[in-house]
Amino acid sequence: MVYGGKSVYGAVLGILMLEARFPRIFGDIGNATTWSFPVQYRVVKGASPDKVVRQDPMLLVDDFIAAANELVESGCDGITTNCGFLALTQERISKAVPVPVATSSLMQIPMVQALLAPDKKVAVLTISKNTLTPAHLRAAGVKNLDEVPIFGTDEGHTFTRSILDDHEAIDFEACRQDMIDAARQIVETDRDVGAIVLECTNMTPYALDVRKVTGLPVFSIHSFVNWFHQGLIPSRFPLDLDDPRSGLF
Repeated sequence: MVYGGKSVYGAVLGILMLEARFPRIFGDIGNATTWSFPVQYRVVKGASPDKVVRQDPMLLVDDFIAAANELVESGCDGITTNCGFLALTQERISKAVPVPVATSSLMQIPMVQALLAPDKKVAVLTISKNTLTPAHLRAAGVKNLDEVPIFGTDEGHTFTRSILDDHEAIDFEACRQDMIDAARQIVETDRDVGAIVLECTNMTPYALDVRKVTGLPVFSIHSFVNWFHQGLIPSRFPLDLDDPRSGLF
């Protein structure tokens, strides 16, 4: 006997999307080919990058909750979002839906810090250093706020402006250079940084560039969501030993 109860099967991860029109290249959370597993999306109408990053996303939290519940009704067993600044909504959304919620890449900071030597710290690279506050880090579960240095792409020429102002045409090589410049600033400014967490979900395509420039481990929404999904759908392993010395087939 096989039992149902869902509308959609085989896509257990739901992604809450901001309403935007900028192009999303391979590696971006909003490009479905980024993932090695099926996902389901819901666009939250009116939730522009500007409103969520530069203003107060809590003004839109009820809309995010409604969209999250739609994804659950559609068969999702876990919810994430496409903006690290939505860490502020973590408590409200997680209380309102019956499945696990991982709103922000910033939630990796405590786990990454635990991997490092006591004299090393986690740095955050964000799309908007000007508006990323201690409240965002606190909502993501960070305890030692003063020990997390924040760096941004705000002073770059392309990345921050193109994403937050929702440009329909983007020079992604220029974005790459902004990311490289910001990454260099991290290691030139603070020698105690032992790892980097990328706040912005649009930064994943440049994670390897940041790794090469800094020599440090880099964690992104891609690393976080893959870990999250593995908990939702653990890999299945055959209950045998694939070893030619173990006997004849």
